[in-house]
Amino acid sequence: MPGVTHDEAPLLADLMPWSVAPLRTGRGWPMGPDAASLRARWDAFVRADGAGRDRLLSPSRSRTLHTSVAQLPGHRAGTGPLADETGRCPEPVRVLHGPFDEQWLIPDHRLIDAARPELWRVAGEGQLFLVEQGHVAGSAEPAVLASAVLPDGRSPAGRPGRIRPLFRRPGGLEPNVAPGLLRHLSDLLGHDVDAGDLLAWTLAVADASAAGCRVPLTSDAEVWARGTDLGRRVLRLQARGDGPRPKLPGGRRPYVRAPLPARPSVLSYDADEEALRLDGGRISPVPREAWEFEVSGVRVLDLWFARRTEPAEPGTLEAIRPTTWPQAWTSELLELITVLALLHELEPRQRELRFSLADSSAITADELGKAGILPVPAASRRPASVLDHHEEGPGGQFALI
Repeated sequence: MPGVTHDEAPLLADLMPWSVAPLRTGRGWPMGPDAASLRARWDAFVRADGAGRDRLLSPSRSRTLHTSVAQLPGHRAGTGPLADETGRCPEPVRVLHGPFDEQWLIPDHRLIDAARPELWRVAGEGQLFLVEQGHVAGSAEPAVLASAVLPDGRSPAGRPGRIRPLFRRPGGLEPNVAPGLLRHLSDLLGHDVDAGDLLAWTLAVADASAAGCRVPLTSDAEVWARGTDLGRRVLRLQARGDGPRPKLPGGRRPYVRAPLPARPSVLSYDADEEALRLDGGRISPVPREAWEFEVSGVRVLDLWFARRTEPAEPGTLEAIRPTTWPQAWTSELLELITVLALLHELEPRQRELRFSLADSSAITADELGKAGILPVPAASRRPASVLDHHEEGPGGQFALI
């Protein structure tokens, strides 16, 4: 930003003030890349008894066989001690496990050390989540990623992120935005600005810093329009949901050129052939930029592959997994390659947009303070009260939430 220092841009933590810490599962087996394995793990767990069940659970200070907790909002699961559980597996749900990796999770509060129920209450149709990524000095990697499914907030580099829902209430109600900010932007830009516009703008221009993710703002309507249009393109790629699958132009679409082995163990890249190799299997063309795409200093494709192929300790529930590489994983890999390649193609436009944020139109954090928008009220940093339905509490007791 010419004439305006990076530190003058407001923090995302102030623009979208309510945030939630990452989920902490406490054990790996309730989450995985295929739902069938999770059901099989649950079945093996409830078939075991006594010391065997305790060992399979992998108990923690927060969760043991005798812990009773409330249901996760919106999901039916038992609330009595797991020591007595004999029922069927709660239906696994889609979650985002770190960047770009949609997996499945058993939505049973008794299995998750810190499930963040306040997130589950506001998840669903109309909701989007932003997840801040770990800052890596000198990196041009994404500072924030969007998700349409509930994210666990994990950073591939081990740094905790913050999860920021777009709305504070179910059904896309009450934007999680600093009070007065949308009205202020609307007045400056000469047209209505809503929470979705701010989220799109954030995806286009957000920049990581040691202090947190910063979001330069502008009062230039033309620059704002370019930024929100670009941000919506980023959003369609990052938070794909049930929409159309992204595609590269015909000659550049990745295909399986040599069959993938039943149990691939090594992922590598052939730059000359633009080919991704899974042992003897081959996928091409794969742009170098997709192979090298990193988040928080970790290559996305490497991490995605490792989570599906790293050996599990024998005798654990994590060892219950597909015996051969599922076709669904191949489809997911092809889509991930496409998403990373298309996101890379947008990066020059993002750099150009950041440079065009002239100091004469920049809205600094100090200016938001003079407008009475910052600092935000303390209540804006806390979850909204959701008092319109019952949730089953520990041991089957109902509690009004």
